[in-house]
Amino acid sequence: MPDTQQLPLSIQPVISYPREAQVGKTYLMTVDVQPSGDEWPYEEEEYPIYCMLETFPLFSNKPMGEPAVVLHRFGGTYGAAKFLLTAAQEEIEGEIRVTLVNGWGVPVKVLSLSDVKVRQEVDESGRNTKDLGINSSGISPDLIKGYQEALLERYANLNLDSVDTSVYDYRGKLKVWQLFVAQNVRECQEFLPQVYEIPKEHQRRLGESNQLEAEIDSEVWEQYKQVYYQQPVRSVLDIVNEIWSDESYRYLVILGDPGSGKSILLQYLALNWARSPLDSIIELPIPLLIELRTYNINRNSGECKDLLEFFHKGNVICRLNQHQLQEKLKAGKALVMFDGLDEVFDPAQRDKLVTDIHRFTNDYPKVRVIVTSRIIGHKPQRLQEVGFRHFLLQDLDSEQIQSFIKRWHELTFIDEVDKLRKRKRLQQAIDTSQAIRELAGNPLLLIMMAILNRNQELPRDRPELYNQASRVLLYQWDVERKLLADPRVDPVTIDYKDKQAMLRQIADFMQEANKGLAGNLIRGRDLEIILSKYLKSIEVNDPTTVARLMIEQLRSRNFILCFLGGDSYGFVHRTFLEYFCAWEYVWQFQQTQNLSIEQLKIEVFGKHWQDESWQEVLRLIAGMIDAKFVGQIIEYLIEQKINQREFLDKNGRLRKKGIQNLLLAANCFAELRNKNASIAEPLQTALKQEAERVYPHPFDAEAADAIVSAIATVGQNTPQTLNWLKSCLQSGSNSYIRKSALKTIAQYGQNDPDTLPLLQKKAKYDKSGIVQSAAVVEIARGWKDHPDTLPLLQQKAKSDDENWRVRNAAVEEIARGWKDNPHTLPLLQQQAKSDKDRDVRQAAIVEIARGWKDEPWMLEFLRERVLNDPFKRRYDWEDNPRQSALEIIIQQYPDYPKIISLLRNRADNDSDEQVRKFAKNQLEKLERQSI
Repeated sequence: MPDTQQLPLSIQPVISYPREAQVGKTYLMTVDVQPSGDEWPYEEEEYPIYCMLETFPLFSNKPMGEPAVVLHRFGGTYGAAKFLLTAAQEEIEGEIRVTLVNGWGVPVKVLSLSDVKVRQEVDESGRNTKDLGINSSGISPDLIKGYQEALLERYANLNLDSVDTSVYDYRGKLKVWQLFVAQNVRECQEFLPQVYEIPKEHQRRLGESNQLEAEIDSEVWEQYKQVYYQQPVRSVLDIVNEIWSDESYRYLVILGDPGSGKSILLQYLALNWARSPLDSIIELPIPLLIELRTYNINRNSGECKDLLEFFHKGNVICRLNQHQLQEKLKAGKALVMFDGLDEVFDPAQRDKLVTDIHRFTNDYPKVRVIVTSRIIGHKPQRLQEVGFRHFLLQDLDSEQIQSFIKRWHELTFIDEVDKLRKRKRLQQAIDTSQAIRELAGNPLLLIMMAILNRNQELPRDRPELYNQASRVLLYQWDVERKLLADPRVDPVTIDYKDKQAMLRQIADFMQEANKGLAGNLIRGRDLEIILSKYLKSIEVNDPTTVARLMIEQLRSRNFILCFLGGDSYGFVHRTFLEYFCAWEYVWQFQQTQNLSIEQLKIEVFGKHWQDESWQEVLRLIAGMIDAKFVGQIIEYLIEQKINQREFLDKNGRLRKKGIQNLLLAANCFAELRNKNASIAEPLQTALKQEAERVYPHPFDAEAADAIVSAIATVGQNTPQTLNWLKSCLQSGSNSYIRKSALKTIAQYGQNDPDTLPLLQKKAKYDKSGIVQSAAVVEIARGWKDHPDTLPLLQQKAKSDDENWRVRNAAVEEIARGWKDNPHTLPLLQQQAKSDKDRDVRQAAIVEIARGWKDEPWMLEFLRERVLNDPFKRRYDWEDNPRQSALEIIIQQYPDYPKIISLLRNRADNDSDEQVRKFAKNQLEKLERQSI
């Protein structure tokens, strides 16, 4: 155990930690110190020693409170520093490293705790749980153990009954913690995209029915929108963990769409506690999960008068003694989770619940609270006024989707060959279709896709995939079974074809309404009229009553059409809105023949081809009709004229919308099962002519990527297409076209022996920094193991003669692809300090902070960059590496003891006004949090 610097006072660490841990469980680790009998060497009566843990990959860790031990001159400490360790999801062995740091951030002792093991199963029978008695927070171990067992019984098994109609039994096989993927969130105190995007008329109606705050001026909304999208995207678990360490995070509201994972998040948090050993959690906060719909029913029926009494004698999974629980609440040893504020439909009842939650936080000010709700109908103001911070769940990103798919197939397949084949098949479907990838961003729908993939071959085309997915969900929208038992109606038979017809009509109504497809929203009254009209057409008795019963079902369960909140309904994902809208046009074209091909071209494609919200619908239509008609539509699109001067950016470059007709034509071609050469050739000619045109409007980067990708798609990776792409690399053509062509060549030419030499030549000699940097990136990612790749990147990163874009790209690729190489960190440190370009220095700082976050020297490195980077501002839009380093310290090391003094230094002394302003704002924020 090497000492890096001796303290004037001798100390002996006293550490408690799990030598053996079970996969996924959470444990308590404590770090304390025993000072020797030496004379107290300091002027102050107290001396803090900060504890830094390096637990990865064995555990993730989170401090409980200040991660420090405070020595006192009159002997001992004020108590140990406590950390929660959550074991990895796989078996692993290794060590925990503990670094004790003084108040200046200098390590004074480093300890290695070796032979730590994470196992699938751990024998905990020897743990002492019998003589714990009543703990200091007031609840007996027997009651806690009973509550643990109740949580596990109620929530442990992932319930897939609502999305799987097969005979495969998932219950008992899939646990919530095995498949849970922590989503990202973005803070949304003032702005919610879903509310902003709904039609003004519906906003007004929601306001009148007490479902929405007062209407806000559109200019103010735009300001709020900008602030929202500037908020960092963070893991929801990081936000939840800060509930204990940061007072400003003590009350949270988590908002999300149907199926977005709100309830599963709370269940995961409760189960994580319930699965931990009793002696590890006896002193930890207890998670109290309250389903607000159930609580509201119990309160209205007189079974309980408040939330405390609800846990004592309400309809809960495990009744807790309210006197013991009250002690726990007063001590702040509880995380209270209110699930489903939106599931109480009546606005007046929902207001009463908000009052109860408000009163609860007043009665027990030390507890931490999380509330979940859908977005429409949630009024944030009252909760904001008492300190609740609002966060919006984001769709799953590519890495999160990939993680889920891997876990799903590991858990639900036995045969290794079948597992690998179907896992690759599902991942490929998501990777190759933007629409399917968007569908997979919703956790509920991702599970549905995984189930489809298990039971059958995924369709080659998206329309058929959506058709099969809708049949799975519509089977669960089982009107017949529910209504047969209802005394208000005669027996009703409505099959899935009837349901599909109703959904087509609903989608058609929604797209014709204000904002059309941009707003996935329909009010209950309009929904009732559509359903009643259809039910009457198939001779259902009392269609109005049946329609109302169907809407009641939509309120209580989430399927393809769902309750959004307020008096609002919509499709569970806008992909289904687009699919059923497209199907309605195809139905009119093919079945009822109310649309001719000329009407389809002019009244559907002609009217909407420039509308962003219609692009997917038009593509789906092309995938659902015969190729000969698609050929006529593509000819029509090619002939459309665009005034490209309306679509230039501030630099005079043409944006993607300036070639939207050709891009849509290429996308429609891509939907065809049999890609006819007679359709492809004129389209390919039109695309190439546009791409080769240099004047008067050169392409911007996005437009260049789009048209080159379209050419590659229509050309179907033929030698002729590859030769054309290579011809684009000649000097003199648009730099962005050349960059896009080079990226496409790298993608399609992996097995071509000429590809790497071509990329190397462009990386070394091309006159455009844009093209050179693109070549560097493609070589690093596609030929990582080639012996020439790393030396080339190192040379590019260090050469002052290179364009800054090239050095920047080389720095980032080296950091991400060769982190463990002994030369990488010194190179990055050198570029962070000495590169002549601000962007390269900043990139090096960011990569060092990302890759070496837990190193004991990191804080001093970042602090030195905050104080000494030579940046001098010339333009307002430039990024300052000093500010970037300061932001990293704030985000990654919120407990850094010198942060206030560093911020004050920058607020007073930095030569850059933007940094001074940023530092002052951060100081004000810290002051507000300390109140």
